[in-house]
Amino acid sequence: NFTKNLELVARIDELARAKKCTPSQLALAWVLAQGEDIVPIPGTKRVRYLEENAAAAAVTLSAAEREAIDAAFPKGAMNR
Repeated sequence: NFTKNLELVARIDELARAKKCTPSQLALAWVLAQGEDIVPIPGTKRVRYLEENAAAAAVTLSAAEREAIDAAFPKGAMNR
């Protein structure tokens, strides 16, 4: 459902703006926060995106922020 997916994208943009980071950085920070045994492996062809991705390591998410992301994007949310 394209409309529903656009709403989810708007929500991630809103959460990223609140953290003063890009949506990609927020997504990578969320993956990093999932546990010591979880490592994101983002791909990129441009140095600027490599730098942006690396900067995600400096984005820290509180428990409340992780919960907000989890609530906005429950498992399978993008499949609906």
